[in-house]
Formats: sequence, C-alpha cells, structure tokens
Amino acid sequence: MYSKFLNLDSEKQNRIINAAIKEFAQKGYSNASTNEIVKEAGISKGLLFHYFQNKKQLFLFLFDSCVELISDDFYKKIDLTETDFFQRIRQSVLIKMELLAQYPDLFKFVEKAYMDDAADIQAEMQKKIRELNHINIGKIYEGIDVSKFRDDIDIQKIFKIITWTFEKLSDEELYKAKLLPNYEIDYQKVQKEAEEYFEILIKCFYK
Repeated sequence: MYSKFLNLDSEKQNRIINAAIKEFAQKGYSNASTNEIVKEAGISKGLLFHYFQNKKQLFLFLFDSCVELISDDFYKKIDLTETDFFQRIRQSVLIKMELLAQYPDLFKFVEKAYMDDAADIQAEMQKKIRELNHINIGKIYEGIDVSKFRDDIDIQKIFKIITWTFEKLSDEELYKAKLLPNYEIDYQKVQKEAEEYFEILIKCFYK
C-alpha cells in the first residue's frame, strides 16, 4: 500500500513524516492541513497524494510507524527475564520515561491520536488501540512468577484489576489533555502516582 513512499530515499521520507507528525500533533486529525504538511516538507500536494491516497491514509500510516518505532525500542530495553510482576511494570514505566525524552514529538502525536474522535478515523483507531493493548498486555504478563500472588484470589482477576488501575490512570491524563488544549502530561508526576499504586497493589495481592 505504501510501496511508493517507502521506496523514497530516507531523507525525503523523514521530511514528509516529520512535517505530518508536527501538523497532526498540533492540530489533530480534522484541523490538520495537507497544505501545511507539503509546505513544511517542501513537496507538492500532488506528490503527497501520489504516496498516500488521502489524509486518512497518511494519518494511519504515521500512527502505525510511530507505534512500531516506540515499541521496537521499548522491547529492546525491557528485561522480560524479570519474573516479578511489579518490577517488570516499574521497568515499563521507567523505559517509557526514557523514550519520551528521546521521542517527544512522536509521543505527542500518539497521545493526540489516542484522544482523536474524528469520525473519519474513529473506527480504525479504536480497533488499532484494542489490538495494541491486547498484544502489549500479553507480552508484559508473559513469564510472570505467579507464585508470589495470594492463593485465595483468582490470578486472572488480579491481573484485570491491576490492568484496569493503570489504564484508568492513563485515561485520566488523556482526558485532561483532551479537555484542556494547553494541558501537558507530566510524566514524572504520573510515574510517582503509579509508584504509590504499586505499593498498595503489592500489599493487596502479594503473599
């Protein structure tokens, strides 16, 4: 589908990608202008639509590309031989902080994409987010030492409670960012709050 674009030299690809990420991250899907993207990238509008059929296809391509880059780096850094569940989750939070510092523009775009409720992309985005959550939860929970958890509670229910806790923590921040246009997610604060939840959940569910 994207073979024409992927056959471009990397410098031209990066110019188009960076221009599009900047525009979508600042304005969201509906308000983003392909005119601004081509102006920033230094190409014609006809050429952009030669590589991508429309704005929607460009947006979804960018989302997949950003998520793939961040995920690849994340799984290169995380130690999946660590079998303690909470140590692994702590690792995940710290690595995300590192990646945020490394790829601030990519994270801003992905955050915006997660919050975007434009009708044109909503169904595809919801499907992609569900699939990503399923894949990542499966990987993060794989090989965990469940013997550390209490025997009197169903382990699957424990995992669901923990997952819902951190999903809600994330959702609250995304909701604030959506509600307040100039709101910036303070990841250090989120990390500190997550640590407080770790302590409570360890007391609740470990032997």
